[in-house]
Amino acid sequence: MRPFRHRRLTALVALTTLLVTAAPPAAASAGGSSRGTGYHKVGYFTQWGIYGRAFPVKKLDTSGAASRLTHINYAFGNVSEDGRCYVDGGPGEGDAWADYQRPVPAEESVDGVADAWGEPLNGNFGQLAKLKAKHPGLKVMISLGGWSWSTYFSNAARTDASRKAFVASCIDLYLKGNLPNLDGGSGGPGTAAGVFDGIDLDWEWPNWPGDVGNVIRPEDKQNFTKLLAEFRKQLDAYGRTTRKHYPLTAFLPANPAAMDAGYEGRKIFQYLDFATVQGYDFHGTWERVTNQQSALRVPAKAPDRPDFSVEVAIDGWISRGAPRGKLVLGIPYYGQGWTGVTGGGNGLFKPAAGPAPAIHAPGYEDYKQLKTLTGKGFTVHRDLRAGHAWLFDGTTFWTYDDPAVVLQKMLYIRRTGLGGAMVWSLDGDDDNATLTRTINIGLATP
Repeated sequence: MRPFRHRRLTALVALTTLLVTAAPPAAASAGGSSRGTGYHKVGYFTQWGIYGRAFPVKKLDTSGAASRLTHINYAFGNVSEDGRCYVDGGPGEGDAWADYQRPVPAEESVDGVADAWGEPLNGNFGQLAKLKAKHPGLKVMISLGGWSWSTYFSNAARTDASRKAFVASCIDLYLKGNLPNLDGGSGGPGTAAGVFDGIDLDWEWPNWPGDVGNVIRPEDKQNFTKLLAEFRKQLDAYGRTTRKHYPLTAFLPANPAAMDAGYEGRKIFQYLDFATVQGYDFHGTWERVTNQQSALRVPAKAPDRPDFSVEVAIDGWISRGAPRGKLVLGIPYYGQGWTGVTGGGNGLFKPAAGPAPAIHAPGYEDYKQLKTLTGKGFTVHRDLRAGHAWLFDGTTFWTYDDPAVVLQKMLYIRRTGLGGAMVWSLDGDDDNATLTRTINIGLATP
């Protein structure tokens, strides 16, 4: 039966790849949306993507991605040392210019209208408001923390008083939209009201090492649950005044050890609308052996036992009490790459000299760039049983998700009863939103 099942999957993958790569970008219509209601389809939009990647909010519209998503997570909001949500323009602290000060030119504007200096709401926030006007079913979440800005989450969650103050500051800044006017330009009371529909917590990680300098305490595990409870309490209270429900979500790790160190399993899900689960970075160029970064299952010849995989991560959360329908699987729109690979064969599980050269960071490349390598000496290799793919030219190796792998993961989401898919990050897709289209096709509801 296994060879037949693989042949059937290969045929389905080929058909779906043809459909999504042949489709031109959909013309976005005011109020129009093709998204279904059955699954969450969440995409991270990066604040800094407007720079080197030249990915303004408008591209979500012109590519057809916006009409195929249910949520956009804006990455990221920062947490201060004294435990508050804040916006700053200081180096490494924030980018208010990108967020809401930058006058967006007409050619980058969702509605084709240029911003003028000093308007109440410019930048990405202003463009997200315009995007929501064209796609009224789309929800935008502010994601707090991330890898670089989780430094002081532990401070914010430490006491009842600190939790109350932290949550109140986040609601005031992002939901009530009271942006600081930092230099006489954009911002002011209520200027961002209505841009954000909810809050996503990207604390990486409670009681577990993350970025250098992160504050970590053993009590983070219990305090994370208490922080969620406080968010839910204040969000509901605010929602009663606006007659809206404000979603609360969280980004959760794939590592079972981190699950046990920082989370109270079943308890956290009573407060969350859903949680996104890290489905990538299982291996990378911090290691000196090529490997998979996002396989559906642990490959048969994997050198590490136990090892990480999508299945290990999802099963780990389910065994700890997570409701299947509240788990949303993370999908990478980038690859991890090594060069100086020796040992021959197809390049998998071979020694490497270091990170592969790339446009934005060594060893890290967007899908839209990796898809072009197949005509430049690279061969695509697949392990259909394990559910992963890689590129190899004899020297350089890239592990990544292409439409075939993404479709296989959508079938896994459906089969196991999960809540949907999340992507990091939308600026890694091509101009036709090929990977987002694949997710939408794979999770289509009747």
